[in-house]
Amino acid sequence: MPLALLALAIGAFGIGTTEFVIMGLLPEVAAEYGVTIPTAGLLVTGYALGVVLGAPLMTVLGTRISRKRMLMLLMGLFVAGNVLSALAPTFGIMLTGRVVASLAHGAFFGIGSVVAAGLVAPQKKAGAIAMMFTGLTVANVIGVPLGTYIGQNAGWRATFLVVAGLGVLGLAGIVKLVPEQPRPEGVRLRHELAAFRNVQVLLAMAMTVLGFGGVFAAITYITPMMTGVTGFADSSVTWLLVLFGIGMVAGNLLGGRFADRRLMPMLYVSLGALSVVLALFTVTAHNKIAAAATITLIGALGFATVPPLQKRVLDQASAAPTLASAVNIGAFNLGNALAAWLGGLVIAGGLGYTAPNWVGALLAGSALVLAVVSGTLERRTPAAGQAAGTAPAVPEPAGART
Repeated sequence: MPLALLALAIGAFGIGTTEFVIMGLLPEVAAEYGVTIPTAGLLVTGYALGVVLGAPLMTVLGTRISRKRMLMLLMGLFVAGNVLSALAPTFGIMLTGRVVASLAHGAFFGIGSVVAAGLVAPQKKAGAIAMMFTGLTVANVIGVPLGTYIGQNAGWRATFLVVAGLGVLGLAGIVKLVPEQPRPEGVRLRHELAAFRNVQVLLAMAMTVLGFGGVFAAITYITPMMTGVTGFADSSVTWLLVLFGIGMVAGNLLGGRFADRRLMPMLYVSLGALSVVLALFTVTAHNKIAAAATITLIGALGFATVPPLQKRVLDQASAAPTLASAVNIGAFNLGNALAAWLGGLVIAGGLGYTAPNWVGALLAGSALVLAVVSGTLERRTPAAGQAAGTAPAVPEPAGART
């Protein structure tokens, strides 16, 4: 794999850390600004909404410059947002910093996926995408626990300064290692938008929303579930989340490896198994060892869907993939928000802390149904990717592969 993927992975590590580390620092942030925990929770919500809105917005704004330069600008925006968060004198400015940082998230992974896939041979595309996303998964194993530790001992502002430093490192790596890939001639915004007339692109994005949403239906409420149902101490939740992160790393790498061989069967297996495991979590949540193993499996199966789904979008929008790729990253966050809301509804309805697991199982099962529909349509119309509205193929720029 090219060294340029390392630079992309470092950027992904920083982005993954800043997205999730705030969850462990909410009490400290709320105390300093004198706001309630629910109000401080807007720092999570605002970030997620910024990703959903920023992915297409920033990608559209970057259509007139090369992908490398856009990646550099996005990392600069990420650094600025985290520095603003670290130095914010008021809660409002802190929230603004979070939103600024989030604007880089979707477009970075969307454009980064296109760049990563363009660095390798066609049969290694999913593996290259998975390598970049490894930075995001490792962030949950190392970055988030370490950032939480720094924040609790040196102050939460120090955490965001460290994350900004990671952004600077990622930016330097992009400048040094990522080759210049000129924007393909002839591709305009209307070509990028044409991809959304392709039913296979829309199906892949719907699978993204529902499939990864199934994961977050359960994981969002992991703390009350593990402490109130399983019987773990509050302090145990950190290492349980580390197990979840380890599962994410393994699933991401396996998903990338097998998606390069047989993409749709990989989706069938991972989504089907995820649905079953989430349903079983309503039972295994009552036993500590079984619950810990199930959490690891959820992380592995959930992230095993990420490289194939991202590659699916790239393949189906191959003539002009940048915007579709970025919007698909926003779809992950849309799924997170939807699943968290649905999980909260069933808990508020008195169904208990394990009820979100059923919600997750149904969401993942729905994604599996869409995957079967997508595969069936593809077998009936092998050329659907071009016939359904993607732009005519444009030759790749020279030097896009190594």
